[in-house]
Parts: sequence; C-alpha cells; structure tokens
Amino acid sequence: MELRQLVYFQEVAKREHISEAALHLHVAQSAISRQIANLEKELGVQLFDRIGRNIKLTSIGRDFLKHTDRALAEINYGLEEISNYLDPEKGTIRIGFPSSFATQLLPSVITAFRKQHPDVEFQLRQGNYNFLIDAVKDRSINLSFIGPIPTNEPDLETTELFTESFSLVVPIQHRLANQMSVHLSELKSEPFIVFPDEFVLHKTVIQACQSVGFKPVISSIGEDLDAIKGLVAAGLGVSILPDSTLPDGSLRLIKKIKLTSPSLSRSVGLITPSSRLLTPSEKIFIAFSEEFFKRMNQYL
Repeated sequence: MELRQLVYFQEVAKREHISEAALHLHVAQSAISRQIANLEKELGVQLFDRIGRNIKLTSIGRDFLKHTDRALAEINYGLEEISNYLDPEKGTIRIGFPSSFATQLLPSVITAFRKQHPDVEFQLRQGNYNFLIDAVKDRSINLSFIGPIPTNEPDLETTELFTESFSLVVPIQHRLANQMSVHLSELKSEPFIVFPDEFVLHKTVIQACQSVGFKPVISSIGEDLDAIKGLVAAGLGVSILPDSTLPDGSLRLIKKIKLTSPSLSRSVGLITPSSRLLTPSEKIFIAFSEEFFKRMNQYL
C-alpha cells in the first residue's frame, strides 16, 4: 500500500468524481483509476460502486475512508511538527475557540503574540464546548481556548489562564438598569435571551437560575454574542454573559450589572492532548498566553 494511493482514494471518496479529483490533484484520471484499482486489489474489497461514469462509496469504502482520514491527518501533523522543530518561529498552530472568545480575547492575545513572533501562522476553528474537546482529542486542532476548563478528562492537559465573573445585561431603559448589583432571584419574571442549548453558556445560565428556585423563561436564542447583545438592546429580554465578552466599547444601548446571590464565574484556559509532546511553537504560545492574561487579569 502506498501513500499516494491513500491520497487518491481520499480525494475521490470525498468528491465521488474521478475527473474532479484529478483536476484538484493535478494528476491524470487514468493514474488515479489505476492506483485505486491496485488499492482495491491489495485490500481484497471493492471500495467504490461504478455506475456508468458515476462512482459511489461502498459501505466498506465509507469505513475505510474514516481510517484513511485519521492516518493522513496524523502524517500531515507529523510534517507540521518537523517543520516547527526546525524553526519554531515559523510554525503553524491550529487553535480552537468558543464564540465567547471571538470578539475580544482571541484577537487580543493573537495580535500581541504576532508582534513578538510575526512568522508563526494560525489556523482558527470556532466551535461549541464539546466540539472543541473532541477536536483536540482527535488532533484536528492543536490546542483550544475553553471555559470552563474541563475536569475528569485524562486525555487532555489543561492550563488555567484566569477566572472571570458573569454579569447581567439589560436594555438601558430596563427597570434594573440603574442598580449597581442584582440578586439572581430578582430575574424570576424576566424573559431571557440565551445561547442554543448545545452551548455550555446555555447550561450555565439555566443551572444558575434553577439554583435560586426558578426556571428562566427563554424568549429568544442567539447564535453569537452580537446577536444576543442586539436582542437585549432591542428590549426583547435580558441575558447573563461572561465579563470578558462585555468590554466597555461594546455596551452601546445595554447596561452591565453585577450579579449576586449567587455570583457566577468560570475558569478559562487552554487544553492540549495529553498523548503527545507539544511542539516548540505551541509551547511558546502557551507560555505567552499565561503571561499575557496575568497582565490582563486586572481588566477581566
């Protein structure tokens, strides 16, 4: 079995079209067809059904594609590691992040890092809590910002960066807008604007309200921070958000109010796979992030 056979198989399998795969790979169609036939002969199974000019993966072909994807991803990661070791100042880091990091935290730390390490490249991937954990475990990303930091995950190494509080967000004309702080129980009759239920921030808000004896009435769901802030500003409800998502410049038409009884907070950090050594570029970035957020902690 040859590496090029796996590359050809993967490309054809994803496109289910030999001519398109040939164009993408800059290889003759006949060469691709011949190598896939050789692969099928060596494996002793049919990976594709041929129907005229069309091809479709067989059931065993779909299973084999999953293993091929993992194998080629590992090889590509190995090549990246070698490149990073040869010159850590020119490495590539694939970073995951939750939507709550998109507005303020991620741009701030990467901008500051690039000033000192301008040739390190980043590939960014946004996702919800469980997606980020799984993506780090299967190495589709190198590391990820996350909050709260997961526990009881032996496949992950964690680096805590800071702890931040949550605040209530209301429209500027809201009855509570002039208060310095609000007890969570005072929100019993308020309509809430929350993230979708697959987001960990959704669960955080629901569980906090339940801890003081009420189930929040959800009036709207926002897929991202800008949407939630916009819905709050429009007077459609209130929301509870991490303080790092509420820098002063983002509070137009909304008011941030301290939450008490109970106060809410979350740990924020980085996760990496425990099953591999970090590359020099990753070590540099993690150390930089720790120092960066130590300096920034007074503002979070």
